[in-house]
Amino acid sequence: MAAAAATQGKGAGLGGGAEGREGPGVAVAVSAGPAWAVSVAFPGSVTQEGCFRFTCEFLKHVLYQRQQLPLPYEQLAFFYRRQPPRAPGQANGDEEVVRKVHVKDQDCSQKCQQVLSDLEGVFKHLETMFTLTLVPCVLILLGGTSVSPKEFYEINLQGVSVRGAEDSLQTAACIRKLFHSLFLADVFSELQTGPTMGVTVMVQGHRNCGVDWFKPKLNYKVPTRGRKLTVNVSCSHHTSTGLSDYQEMNSAWDDYIWFQAPVTVKGFRYFSS
Repeated sequence: MAAAAATQGKGAGLGGGAEGREGPGVAVAVSAGPAWAVSVAFPGSVTQEGCFRFTCEFLKHVLYQRQQLPLPYEQLAFFYRRQPPRAPGQANGDEEVVRKVHVKDQDCSQKCQQVLSDLEGVFKHLETMFTLTLVPCVLILLGGTSVSPKEFYEINLQGVSVRGAEDSLQTAACIRKLFHSLFLADVFSELQTGPTMGVTVMVQGHRNCGVDWFKPKLNYKVPTRGRKLTVNVSCSHHTSTGLSDYQEMNSAWDDYIWFQAPVTVKGFRYFSS
């Protein structure tokens, strides 16, 4: 991937919270190498719920771009859930649509159901995690083990500035800008199609946050091997409470540890006809 740098213009500016104000474009910096990085600086504060949304949408994006899902998450869920139960041999007006995505195949249907169920659980408990503690960083690990994955993706939230919804940029606009930045960086185009892999999610949070679904990993270290992409999300001003301020107020940095999701999401593909 060639290194690139771009700054988006004001025409696609971010809207503010209650005021719907527009701001300057998002700064995008891309570096290439064994470890790739995309840096996105929002021109204002974001909400904690927004940070949760960034994380979930990035996870969905990685799974589809790395061919661990046969369709984007929302489309996969739509095709699977729209199918009404029917008796064997019963005609169905959606037969052609269902046939094209191979959901009628029993094995694929079971795999689809499992991956959707696993991801729903991850999203649900991630939301809880973000309400209980600041989350400076999230890792998405593909293949291998949690200490030595084949490739991994990091969303770094240490630079964000967190405020209430009325004083923050609109989350939906921030998500659009985040993905526009990823498309500009073109970070997935040179990666070859790999096998389906297990996907593990690691979340950094306060050791005493009270979460019970994620399992604490006190001695976990960020892997040093494997293909890596880091998305550094930050805010371009620091007039509000940021993660570093919370650290000083609530705890020493050493009190932030890694937690591991107790489920491994299994990538899958539809069989060819």
